[in-house]
Amino acid sequence: MITLATLPSIISKSAKRVGRGIGSGVGGHTTGRGAKGRNVRGKVKLTFDGTKIKKGWIKRLPFLRGKHRTNALPKPEIITLAQIEKHFKSGETVSVQTIFERFPRLDIRRQKFGVKILSAGKLTKKLTFTDVKLSAAARAKIEA
Repeated sequence: MITLATLPSIISKSAKRVGRGIGSGVGGHTTGRGAKGRNVRGKVKLTFDGTKIKKGWIKRLPFLRGKHRTNALPKPEIITLAQIEKHFKSGETVSVQTIFERFPRLDIRRQKFGVKILSAGKLTKKLTFTDVKLSAAARAKIEA
């Protein structure tokens, strides 16, 4: 007698191989795709709009005037509290100018976009922060 415990477990069933002759189950002439049309003929580009249309979908989008419209918006340089702790002495002022002087790896061209200080690390020194952006967690650590 066969019980449920002695039956072999089926791990996975492989997909039917389509279009490999009549004996393959789904084979032969149209291989289960129907007669004619878009679905029979393989992938169609998402942007394909039909051949008879003179004005494609890209041409119908509104104009964006000026150069460099696709460039990313400028972001401030990112610094952590651990880096501030390492490079500044107690009682000093931390500003955009002093940060760009102490950190040569920062891109000087991004100085006009400012600096944002994140809360990673500890701050044990007493520092004065001017004209820098602070994350909420970093502000809480500095005030503490």
